[in-house]
Amino acid sequence: MRKLLNIESALANFLASGILALGPKLGPILWQFPPQMKFDPARFAAFFKLLPRSTGAAAHFARHCDERIFSRSYLEAPVDLPLRHAVEIRHDSFATPAFIELLREHNIALVAADTVEWPLLFDITSDFAYLRLHGSEQLYASGYEADAIEVWARRIRALARGRKAEGAHAHEQCASQQPREVFVYFDNDMKVRAPFDAQALQARVDTLAQDSTRCASK
Repeated sequence: MRKLLNIESALANFLASGILALGPKLGPILWQFPPQMKFDPARFAAFFKLLPRSTGAAAHFARHCDERIFSRSYLEAPVDLPLRHAVEIRHDSFATPAFIELLREHNIALVAADTVEWPLLFDITSDFAYLRLHGSEQLYASGYEADAIEVWARRIRALARGRKAEGAHAHEQCASQQPREVFVYFDNDMKVRAPFDAQALQARVDTLAQDSTRCASK
């Protein structure tokens, strides 16, 4: 997105590209930045202010798309629904309290990305959490064995209850301890591991939730 400079038209084109057709199935929008892009406070603050926070606002913004996609654009939002955003960073300059505070100011989630190449941060900056499991040993390829599934399942349970994820680094734990949604995506599909790892993680999270419920009822 042009390193976040003069991006109004590009953002309008993206919003007009068809994502609003998903309606209530549209989840948080993920914004990824390349490893060479460093944290620029002013530039990111301007970008965050530009992001629409509802499908109605996104439809209005999308009407400014250019001629290249107008004929095939989708500009409708029959029901005005909340629109959430998450940011995945890949440069160490983002590992600073200033960036965390900026995300919290705009209620944007910081992606916890499991990889050997990028910073792994668990700061809670929004009313939801967003995890991307790329493979902690080999990017886009490593599978998750039972012990790793256990670690991530317990982290998900903690985040869902508004608590700090075990063994996770955070610059400052969010003061809010309210329950929150947790979105988890496996991106370790080079060796077709993602679907199976996702099923194993879902099963373990479900088991932990059932165990917690039984303990609470005793």
